[in-house]
Amino acid sequence: MSAVPGRSDRLSPNQLAKQDQIVEAARVVLARDGLAGCTVRAIADAGPLTKSAIHYYFADIDVLIDRAMAAHITTFAAGLREVAAKHDEPRRRLFAVLEEYLRVFAANPNAAFLWFEYWIAAGRAQHPQAIDVMLTSLTELLAELLAPLDVDDPRARARALLSYLLGTVVQQRVRPRPFATLRADIEALCFANYGQ
Repeated sequence: MSAVPGRSDRLSPNQLAKQDQIVEAARVVLARDGLAGCTVRAIADAGPLTKSAIHYYFADIDVLIDRAMAAHITTFAAGLREVAAKHDEPRRRLFAVLEEYLRVFAANPNAAFLWFEYWIAAGRAQHPQAIDVMLTSLTELLAELLAPLDVDDPRARARALLSYLLGTVVQQRVRPRPFATLRADIEALCFANYGQ
């Protein structure tokens, strides 16, 4: 998505770097203050550029927030891929990634609130495309992890697993359970032979 409609192809490397600085400052504000606290003033205070510069590069704050949230999910998915790369055995790889997924949200409770807050706001604004991209990114990662395990329909299992993880993130805030307990649920979800 272009932050400066009609101008993105004319931005210099320096201007693109300034856009990236603004997106990074927005990421910091979102993580710290949530969606409601992510104002142009707060972003300017968190980064090296002024409110005027932010308005120049991002005429629409929603576009900036979409980019910042996309950067959050990209960073999150990259971290999960790093965990996956540490394990050769496919089943161990899957469970290491799932444990890390839940650990990140447990360690950063505001992250869960931010994701759901953003998804609700995007849904109310009638632009769920950004959410779909994020969900697809995580679903594809989970499908890649499930494919070598010879499960039936890895993509469908990945969608179900992601739904389980989203719900578990919320439940863990209310009633935390150790990963060893959750593992049995995940085993049943991923490896049960449905329809037989």
